[in-house]
Amino acid sequence: MNHRRVVITGMGTINAIGNNVTETWDNAVRGLNGIGPITLFDASRQKPYLVGEVKDLQPDRYVSAKEAKRMDRTMLLGMAAAMEAYDDAGLSDVTIDRDRFGTYVTSGIGGLGTINEESKKAHLISPDRISPFFVPNSIINLVAGNIAIRFQALGPAMAVVTACSSATNAIGEAFRAIRHGYMDLAFCGGAEASLNEIGIGGFASMKAISPSLDIDRASIPFDLERSGFVMAEGAGVLILEELEHALNRHAKIHAEVIGYATNCDAFHITQPDENARGIIHCMRLALQDAQIEPEMIDYINPHGTSTYYNDRLESHAIREVFGAHADHINIGATKSMHAHALGAVGGIEAIISVKAIQNDIAPPTINYRVKDPECDLNYTPNHAVHRSITYALKNSLGFGGHNATLIFKKWRDEDAEQQ
Repeated sequence: MNHRRVVITGMGTINAIGNNVTETWDNAVRGLNGIGPITLFDASRQKPYLVGEVKDLQPDRYVSAKEAKRMDRTMLLGMAAAMEAYDDAGLSDVTIDRDRFGTYVTSGIGGLGTINEESKKAHLISPDRISPFFVPNSIINLVAGNIAIRFQALGPAMAVVTACSSATNAIGEAFRAIRHGYMDLAFCGGAEASLNEIGIGGFASMKAISPSLDIDRASIPFDLERSGFVMAEGAGVLILEELEHALNRHAKIHAEVIGYATNCDAFHITQPDENARGIIHCMRLALQDAQIEPEMIDYINPHGTSTYYNDRLESHAIREVFGAHADHINIGATKSMHAHALGAVGGIEAIISVKAIQNDIAPPTINYRVKDPECDLNYTPNHAVHRSITYALKNSLGFGGHNATLIFKKWRDEDAEQQ
């Protein structure tokens, strides 16, 4: 089957290590730890936890004061990333068919901050005091809806919700829609802002969050002493575009998307498949979709959450899929720096993966100290590595057994001649 080729022409992010793509990439390469104590709310009544907060957020850079006052933080972060991606793609001054411009930007939980605050009003004051913006600020699809309205993207506006693999699935579904001819270009990715009492309290009650108060020993993917993930907030949004459409308007091309797969473990609501069958099959399907051999992958940005089961089983899956070649792949678990932004993190990590390809640098897994015999791969410990990177693979796994894998390829101008 002949498919249309899909390239990345715009990227935008805001997260714990950067308020834009350049800042995020520079800090990822130098191994900046963006984790710290909670400052967004008074957490004195909860057990203390470390988080990955966005720093120095200035809402008036993205929306009016009126909009900022009534917009949930999740929607605001998504808008910030979308604005950067739109500007990066050079779409402000070009004419495009906006009926073929889609929006696949999602969230794992949606406006949990709004739900948290309005629930307090309902129970402590009166249900009559609930804001009229409660519903539109809490439902997940309004991340995409707000972006589509702002940029007049008149194609499909959809929120693919698969927990922590949401943004990765959103990118993949936008990729498929463009490849099969339904759209010419699309926003895709995710946003999340669940650092509040109910969000942190809920994950803490599951014993999923690291109890460590040492910022250098909290989010430590693949380390033997890992004790849970560190919650974060942020957004990562890309603009995907059909290759001919991008070339015709002389767009800057960051990389090409060449493979995507998704499936379900159908095993447990929170724990990965104990044999890693689901993620093994997902990676193999993505490689098959990309029409490349496993030995061609140079860099993997893993799910790498710093939880016992995820890191052990994802490591096993990578070894199973790539065999001896796994030792030659640089695996950079960047959640060690920006922490786990739930449904948004796949978008953030996809951007980091593309920057790794562009710069031929594998970002590190920081604060890696104690080797786990069950995690026996090259995790690019503590320092970035300069190496040739032509193909990068991104994994995301979500509660419910959701698996998603993307494959990116370096863009060279001569690739345009291979139509």
